[in-house]
This record gives sequence, C-alpha cells and structure tokens, in this order.
Amino acid sequence: MTDQFDLTEEQRAIQDMAAKFTADAITPHAAEWDEQHIFPRETVRAAAALGFGGIYVSEDAGGIGLGRLEAALIMEAMAYGCPSTSAFISIHNMAAWMIDRFGPADLKARYLPSMVVCEKIGSYCLTEPGSGSDAAALKTKAVRDGDHYVVSGSKAFISGGGENEVYVVMVRTGEDGPKGISCLVIDKDMPGVTFGAQERKLGWHSQPTAQVNFDGVRVPVANRVGAEGEGFRIAMAGLDGGRLNIGACSLGGAQRCLDEAVRYTKERRQFGQPIADFQSIQFTLADMETELQAARMLLYAAAVKVTKGAPDKTKFAAMAKRLATDTGSSVVDRALQLHGGYGYLQDYPIERFWRDLRVHRILEGTNEIMRMITSRELLRQ
Repeated sequence: MTDQFDLTEEQRAIQDMAAKFTADAITPHAAEWDEQHIFPRETVRAAAALGFGGIYVSEDAGGIGLGRLEAALIMEAMAYGCPSTSAFISIHNMAAWMIDRFGPADLKARYLPSMVVCEKIGSYCLTEPGSGSDAAALKTKAVRDGDHYVVSGSKAFISGGGENEVYVVMVRTGEDGPKGISCLVIDKDMPGVTFGAQERKLGWHSQPTAQVNFDGVRVPVANRVGAEGEGFRIAMAGLDGGRLNIGACSLGGAQRCLDEAVRYTKERRQFGQPIADFQSIQFTLADMETELQAARMLLYAAAVKVTKGAPDKTKFAAMAKRLATDTGSSVVDRALQLHGGYGYLQDYPIERFWRDLRVHRILEGTNEIMRMITSRELLRQ
C-alpha cells in the first residue's frame, strides 16, 4: 500500500531536476533579485528550456504534458530558492494551459510555440480595481464590431504587467454575472494597451506587477478562448491548477525555512549548549515538520484529483491551497522566531520568505473564499 502515497521514480526524477536547476540558477541570486527588484527573464527562459514553460501544455502543442502533481513538485522545488519567481512561472503556465485546453487550433498555433519556450510570457487577467473576490462582477467590456472585439477597462495586480507579451483577459461580452464573461488573448503591443506604474509590494520583488489598461483595444474574434460566455468557467478551471501551484510555492518556501531553522538551532549556542538541545525548540521544530507534511499530503492528493478531473477536484484544490498557504506562513514565522534577532535581518533568507509567502493567502482566491468553496460543497451534499 505504501507506494500509493509515494512518488513514482519518474516524479522523483522531475523533482530532482527542478531542485538541481533551483540550486544552480535561482537560490544563489534570489536575495539580489529581491533587493534590487530584478525580474530574472533569462532565468525564466532557462526554466522553459527544461520544459517548465509548458508543464501541463499538451505535447502536441509543444509542452511536456505532465499532470498537476508533477507541476506542484516543480513549483515546490523552485520556491525553495525563490517563491516569487516560482509563482511567476506558475502564472505563465496557467495562461498557456488555458489557451491549449480551450483555445481553437489557429490560436494555439499562433501563441503556444513562443510561450512554451518563454520567448513570450503570459499573464492571467481576472482581477479588477473594483472586483477581487467577487470576480464575476468584472466590468472590462468587449463589444463585438465585425471580426473584432473593442475592449475597454482595467485589470489590477497583474503579475507580469508591463513586461509580459501575452495577456489572457476575462472580459464582459454579455449580461451581468458569470454567464456574460468571455476570454480573450490580448497582445502587449496592440494599440490602446497601456500599463500603470509598477506596484510597490511587501514581497514578490523579483516579478513585475502592474495595472493593465485597455482603451478601445481592437482584438480579433479569432483571439477568443472558448465560446462567448464561457470565460468564467475557463477562468475557474485555470484557478484549480493555480491554487495547487501557489500552495506548492508555500510548501517549498516553508521547507527552505524549516531546513534553515534546523541548521541554525544546531549551531546557535546559548546557556552553554546548542539551542536545538532545548525541548521547547525541539517541540517547535516537530510541529513545523508535522504541519508541513500534512499540508503536502493534502496538496499532492488534490493535484491527483485535478489531473483526473475528479468531481470533488475544486473542493480539494481549495482545501489544499488554504492549508498549504496558511501552514507555509506559520512555519516561516516560527523559523524567523527561532533565528531570533538574526531572523529579522536581510543577511539571512528567512525575512524574504516571510514577506514572499504572505501574499499566497490572498491571491488565486483568498483563503476566506477557499473556506466558502469548501463549506458550499459540504452543505450541498
């Protein structure tokens, strides 16, 4: 029975490859990216050279066609070095997958070859200045005009805003509510696309974030993903995977901080002995490990459900996202406490992870919304 709850040899190989890439290409540079607000585009391209630009894009479309568990393993491994960069790559994967899964053949042929190699990077545009958790209330309008849509409105908190070339945008083509929403692929260089100033954020400094504005942008109808009115369903399907990935980024960041805390408490001496010899420290470390492993098991189980299209996949993705991101924050917070005053200094990596992981409880659906999804499914039974 044990192998049912373990990774396959292939999954371990993928995990090892991602861990090695992270150790070589991400971890040594992450502190500098954070401090200098550097967007490591070349590192993202290097990740794409390993297939990480199209993890669950089909092989027919140039991706590596893996499942959601494999994707989570890759995101977790990369977040061990830099959660901000790993999450950025996750969002690009979500955008590419939506085009692959729901887009017509012509659209896939035009966009995916350059996206899977991260020559062009994709952003996911759902949130607006006035609609966050209430995503179905979005107001960005797309009015049909012959073989084009004319798009007007704004999207807020867009990862890659101003830098990325491709924007997968949820727009209102019909009635109020979820049924009037469609999905369009919009290029950075289409006339009328502009960007707000880069947001000044608590964390996630290695990736650009900005408002994206559409002022009468003419978008070909051929750039629509799915049928008119299917946009909200497509956006939510993307979020099942996005939630797993952001949970995995929390697991990877928290694992790094737990490892740092174990190392530090063995080296740090107070009252004539390593602080790891104190029972209170041992109990704290034990709780961090137990909670992290429990969150990981739930996330991996949810990933398998999303890959298989299980009927309870959305509930499990929501539960796993909630638990992994809350646990990740909590583990990093305790790791900082175990480092004492040193944990608060930028000379140590802990404070960066503390800042980076905080936003995971907000994006891809706040953890309050995750609780709503879970309870709604429970009460529907």
